[in-house]
Amino acid sequence: MNTTSPSEHSEAYIALGANLGDREATLMQAITALQEHPAIEVLRCSDLYETDPVGYLDQPCFVNMALALNTSLDPEALLTVMLDIELRLGRERTIRNGPRTVDLDLLWAGGREMSTPLLNLPHPRMMERAFVLVPLSDIVPEGDPSGLYERIHRALDTLDGKEGVRFWKTCNWHSASALSEN
Repeated sequence: MNTTSPSEHSEAYIALGANLGDREATLMQAITALQEHPAIEVLRCSDLYETDPVGYLDQPCFVNMALALNTSLDPEALLTVMLDIELRLGRERTIRNGPRTVDLDLLWAGGREMSTPLLNLPHPRMMERAFVLVPLSDIVPEGDPSGLYERIHRALDTLDGKEGVRFWKTCNWHSASALSEN
C-alpha cells in the first residue's frame, strides 16, 4: 500500500454516482467500505442529488453525491482502493458513460496536480459537470486555502445543465465513531 509519510494526511474529494439497483444503498455501502479502510477517514458527505444522464442518455437517472476524505494514501493508491470498491459492488464497464451500479471518481487530492496513465488530478472534467459541482459545493468549506471553493462557485455561476441536478435527500450515512458516541 502506497502512503504518504505517516504524519502526512491530505484531504481528498470524490464524486459518487449510481443508477442501477438500489442506488442509495449502494452509495452507502461504498461510503462504508471507504471508512473501513485503515488509511481513509470519511469527513463529510454531501446531500444526494438525482441527476439526468450525461453522454449516453438511454439509461435511468443517477443519484450523485460527493465526499471529503482524510487519507494517508497517495492519490494512485486511493484510486486503486476506489476501483476495488466499485468491483466489489458490481461495477461492470460495458458501455462508456453507461449504466452502472456505482461510480467513484477521485476529483481532488490535497491540491496536487498530476498526470499519469492511471490518474489525472484535478479531475480534468469536474468543472464542466453540474452533477459533480453541485454536490461538491456542499462539502468544500468556504475560504479553503486551495481556492477550490471559489473555483467551484465560479464554474457553477456559468455552467449549463444545473436544472438536470435535483436535490433528492439528505445523506443519512454516519461514521462508526459517530454511532458509538450516541
